[in-house]
Amino acid sequence: MNTSPSQKTEGNEIVWKDLGISTNPNRDGITKHLSLHTAYNPIESKSESEQKPFFIGRIIVEGVEINKKNFESITKQKYTIDQFTYKDQTSPCLISISYNQIFDKGFVKPKPEKDKYAIQQLNEDIIDFKDFGFKIAIIQELMFYKELLQPKFDLCEFAAWYDKRKIDIEEEGYDPIPEVTQYFKNLPVPKRLASEITEIYQDGGNDIYLQLISFAGGDEDYWDIESIEDLVHFPNLKEATLCYARQGIVEALQEKGVKAKWL
Repeated sequence: MNTSPSQKTEGNEIVWKDLGISTNPNRDGITKHLSLHTAYNPIESKSESEQKPFFIGRIIVEGVEINKKNFESITKQKYTIDQFTYKDQTSPCLISISYNQIFDKGFVKPKPEKDKYAIQQLNEDIIDFKDFGFKIAIIQELMFYKELLQPKFDLCEFAAWYDKRKIDIEEEGYDPIPEVTQYFKNLPVPKRLASEITEIYQDGGNDIYLQLISFAGGDEDYWDIESIEDLVHFPNLKEATLCYARQGIVEALQEKGVKAKWL
């Protein structure tokens, strides 16, 4: 996409305010998804994106024009097209175009070493998480942004490594894969890494969510943050941008001195 004078960076997000378009390059400089703030459902909402002008142009991906009537027919292509809705609403308020990581079948990774994804008991103190949504938001920061938590999880690689049954990502990737969920629940996070967390940034295109549900639609509450009880472990956390959290979580974080907001 060509930039324009209206391009502006807001935190990790790049916004074309005149067009109602934004993208989050996931801090690694690579744009994995594009968000189009549509005018289909201009309701009052918690999302700050509603303050931007709505995108009113045509959306064409790989020669197919996208509209709210044909999302069901667009699956398993090079790009995944998702629509996001607010709770209790039926019309989309956001269209997301993201790269489909399962698309490229021309390159087959070698099977990982035997113990790569075997959970190891650490000889050091670990964080006792109470809230799964909070934990995976922290894993996103430590594993995918900072690359301090190893191994860096890869769903396709994990499926090839797992030998207790065949994991078919194309068939199972629309829902949580139990073995993947359990992996992240069991994964120990060392206490020594807690000081590295100064910010958490939730976005539908975050790597962690695509590992948990490869073809997520964006309206899942499976990984919502339900409690801030785990905040006690992260004294350096100063900012939080959330899109997967229960009502009241943003306010609860603000009361604890965290500069929190909805995406």
